[in-house]
Amino acid sequence: MQYLILAAEDDAAFAARDDIERSAGYWESWQGYIAALTESGLLAGAGGLQPPWTASTVRVRDGRRTVQDGPYAETKEQLGGYFVIDAPDLDTALHWAERCPAAAYGSVEVRPLLPPPGA
Repeated sequence: MQYLILAAEDDAAFAARDDIERSAGYWESWQGYIAALTESGLLAGAGGLQPPWTASTVRVRDGRRTVQDGPYAETKEQLGGYFVIDAPDLDTALHWAERCPAAAYGSVEVRPLLPPPGA
């Protein structure tokens, strides 16, 4: 079954990406995690996201589109990246979520993906 691992980070983590003094440690933790997932054979896809303030949220109500800049809600953590893994069970997916760097300072959500239609 495929599981989505959603890594949520706070503003300090997003700032660490570009901070000369903190970026090396930040990126090293993610590179190690990605390498371990790749070596496990479970990684099916992944991607990092630009900071929340680069986002746009689209809603359509009564046939009219509205666009809001920035994240969709006032929260302390925002989605920073995702991983799609092929894991035999939820316990395996939770094990990899626990190893995700964001689990130490943010949060990590694990969610099973819907199978393709007709599968």
